[in-house]
Amino acid sequence: MRAYERLLNYVKIWTTSDEESEKVPSTDRQLDLAGVLVEEMKEMGIEDAHADEKGYVYGSIPATGGMENKPAIGFIAHMDTAPDFNGKGVNPQIIENYDGKDVSLGSSGRVLSVSDFPHLKELKGRTLITTDGTTLLGADDKAGIADIMTAMDEIIKENKPHGRLCIGFTPDEEIGRGADCFDVEKFGADFAYTVDGSKEGEIEYENFNASEAVFKVHGVNVHPGEAKNIMVNASLLAMEINGQLPQDETPRHTEGYEGFYHLTDMTGNVEYAELKYIVRDHDSRLFKEKEEKLRSIEKQMNDKYGAGMVELTIRESYRNMREKIESCMYIVKNAKEAIKMEGIEPKISPIRGGTDGARLSFMGLPCPNLGTGGYAFHGPFEHITAEGMDIAVNIIKNIVGM
Repeated sequence: MRAYERLLNYVKIWTTSDEESEKVPSTDRQLDLAGVLVEEMKEMGIEDAHADEKGYVYGSIPATGGMENKPAIGFIAHMDTAPDFNGKGVNPQIIENYDGKDVSLGSSGRVLSVSDFPHLKELKGRTLITTDGTTLLGADDKAGIADIMTAMDEIIKENKPHGRLCIGFTPDEEIGRGADCFDVEKFGADFAYTVDGSKEGEIEYENFNASEAVFKVHGVNVHPGEAKNIMVNASLLAMEINGQLPQDETPRHTEGYEGFYHLTDMTGNVEYAELKYIVRDHDSRLFKEKEEKLRSIEKQMNDKYGAGMVELTIRESYRNMREKIESCMYIVKNAKEAIKMEGIEPKISPIRGGTDGARLSFMGLPCPNLGTGGYAFHGPFEHITAEGMDIAVNIIKNIVGM
């Protein structure tokens, strides 16, 4: 079975995570996919495949004879899909021998256009898989799961020499909790790769330092006819807070290593308002400066309007895994060589986001990220090619064979 065929099976299972939930996993529906994967792994001959009580899936393939002293290599992907867009009722379109032109996404009225996604021209002749415009596809990260499962299946059937291989699938990565309950010791790998990137042939071992910031703004509400020098409109204060942030440091205006402040949610009335931000920067010094900027705004607003009118909380999400990867760059070198074996020039790029691998690296499991073959994740324009997934599978196998 090719990887894309597995993907088409996995995306039928609704696994969207829920950031409002306090359970692990955050949604029981992720357990449905966990069960499917465990059974599939057992059918391959992975005898210790199992899901724990929190929905984390583990399995391993013993080293072949004479290879017991090789480092144990892990491969990890996540089962949940992002709550950013509808992940239920996925109905993919499969376009064989794609012509490299615009694609209408079902009857949704949405169009996957070359003008918005110029790389589509490079996919001409491949089998293109898209959404029908009403859901995301779920290739993030069910394509990673499919790539890993297919590679492991082929490795077992081909009986080629290899060291111990460790497989892990996590819940809740999309809401920043994928590594929370991951058992690194039980997993048993010396190092690992998350297969959670985009285009095949990409390697990522740098990611944002990240935190979440919330401003809670308390107002004073009285009748507007009697409000002179009394009313404090919390919504107006919230607007003032946002106005003090650099307007060119948002996701729309940044790329590469450039950081940003991203206003993700805002609610408010006269009495109370709330602003939620995610704060990102690859450079740890600039990242701390961004957090200090937010704290200075809190102080300035309270000095101006009264103590306690504005409350700021900042919670660290993850740090740049480069800090941990730099001491074992041979695992990046191996990935580069594995990609070159497929006739592709490796593309090293920073992750403008996070991955389980970032936190796992700080938990003692160095874990760079590999591309899955997909594009435009988290929305209706998500797409992938069967051929790109085939290459991602071969890259995994090449790494194992080193």
